[in-house]
Amino acid sequence: MARIPDSSAASSPSSPRPLPAELRPYLRELLHRTRAVCGPHLVSALAVGSVALGDYRHGRSDVDVTVVVDPALPGRALHELAGALAHPALPCPAAGLELVVYDAGFAARPSDEAGYLLDLNTGAALPEKASLDPGESAPFWYVIDRSIAFHAGRPLFGGPARTVIAEPCRAALLVALRASVREHADGEGHPADNRVLNGCRSLVFCRTGRWLPKRRAGETVAATETDFRDLVEAAVHSFERPRGSALPLPPAGVRAFLNRVADRVDETAEAEATGETWTAGEAG
Repeated sequence: MARIPDSSAASSPSSPRPLPAELRPYLRELLHRTRAVCGPHLVSALAVGSVALGDYRHGRSDVDVTVVVDPALPGRALHELAGALAHPALPCPAAGLELVVYDAGFAARPSDEAGYLLDLNTGAALPEKASLDPGESAPFWYVIDRSIAFHAGRPLFGGPARTVIAEPCRAALLVALRASVREHADGEGHPADNRVLNGCRSLVFCRTGRWLPKRRAGETVAATETDFRDLVEAAVHSFERPRGSALPLPPAGVRAFLNRVADRVDETAEAEATGETWTAGEAG
C-alpha cells in the first residue's frame, strides 16, 4: 500500500514529519510509474537521503529513492523503468533524482558491494546516468546509502525499511566512509559546502554510530572541532542557499578539514580493530 501522506498530514513526536510538500506529487507519480513497470515484483520503495533524515532543502537537495524488487523482475523492466522516470519525461522538482534498484535477496544481507540492478541519476542539476552494471561504480556510495536506508528510510510502498534492507557491518561502513572522505577531499564535481558537511556527517557517525542530517552534523562538529569552527559554520550557512548560490569556501581549508576527518576515520577503525572504545571525548 502506498504511504505517501497527503497535504493534510501532520507531524507528531511519535510519527515522522510529512514528506516535503514540493515533492509529494512527484513521489506519488514516481511510485505510480514504478508500480506500473514492476507490477507484483515490486517489494518496497523507500525515500532515503535528505528526505529520510528530515533535512530536504528545496533548490539544493536531491531526492533519493531506493527500490527493492524480487528476483523474478524481467531484465527489460529495468530499461523501461529508467525511461519512465528519467527527467524530463517525469520532471524532477528537486535538484535531481538518485534512484537505486536492488534485488531483494541482495538487499536483505549485509554487503560491502555496490550490488545494484539499476542506478539512475537524472534531473536538471545532475549528470544523466543509467547504469545496470554495479562494477561501473565505487561501492562506498551504496554502502553508506543502505546504512542510512536501514536506519531512517521512509516507506513509500511496502513495509518498514529494516524488513527489506540490511545494515552493512561496521567495518565495511568505516571503509566506505574513508573512501567517501577521500572522494570529497579531491573535490571534483562536489560543492565545497556539501564536501565539508559530508565530512561532518562522517565524523559524527564515527563517534556515535548515528546518521545526522548534514546541517545538524555541521553544528555538532563546529562545537568540538574548534580549529575548523569558522569553516564548518560557513558551510552550514552556505548550505541554506540554493545550489547555484553556494558561497565559496577556502580550498586549502576544506582539504585540511577533510584530511582531519580521514584521520579520525582511520583512528576509529584502528581502535575498533584492536578492541578499544572510541568516544566523542577522544575525538575532540
